[in-house]
Amino acid sequence: MAGEAFGQSAPAMVVDIWSDIACPFCYLGDTHLALALEHFPHRANVEVRYHSYLLMPELAADTKIGMNELLASKRGMPPEQAAAMNSQISERGAAVGLDYRMQDAIATNTRAAHRLSHFAATRGKQHEMMIRLFEAYFSEGQFVGDYEVLATLAEEVGLDRAEALTALETGAHEAEVDADLAQAQQLQITGVPFFVFDGKYAVSGAQPVEGFVQALETAWSTRSGSGQPGSSRSGSAAAAR
Repeated sequence: MAGEAFGQSAPAMVVDIWSDIACPFCYLGDTHLALALEHFPHRANVEVRYHSYLLMPELAADTKIGMNELLASKRGMPPEQAAAMNSQISERGAAVGLDYRMQDAIATNTRAAHRLSHFAATRGKQHEMMIRLFEAYFSEGQFVGDYEVLATLAEEVGLDRAEALTALETGAHEAEVDADLAQAQQLQITGVPFFVFDGKYAVSGAQPVEGFVQALETAWSTRSGSGQPGSSRSGSAAAAR
């Protein structure tokens, strides 16, 4: 029977994702993975787990700057080039139902949003929280550096607003964010999105849906006692890059 091993439900195959909510390709890659999972017969036995990555750690927590302006000032990119690049991303997103409004995105330090993601994980809502954060950032132009805004987003995915706000204000889950960043360095991750399938196979970038289907099938077909689900935290995925 599909999804079972020796008459019992097979343990979950974990897909670990390093991403940043300020990364448009992370939003796109996450969506492509979700579409791939719709075609994967063992979907019920797959657990998606998110890890923090900061693309712009140098930005202060209270920074509020437009995406085009950021690319022009911080990356030395001409405004016309920045606008053209963002337009291309918007077109790719629209093809899979995403509404990118890059001209409205407010760039800031995303550490607080990542802490909220880890808070949501303790309540079994990490995936919903990450999707809501992507939407707020890229489609709604919300300032995700504001605790009140983040708490409201948490409430919208079914979390307790007061608990979320307390977690943000008290600095909860800083250790989890730092652990993710340290592991990313250990695995030599220099760009996101970065996916690790079953602790053994790594895929970098917003691959097409077919690429994720292949990765899922390969990881599932080669499962063995030597590669237990979730083993990506051991660093075994480094060799798969």
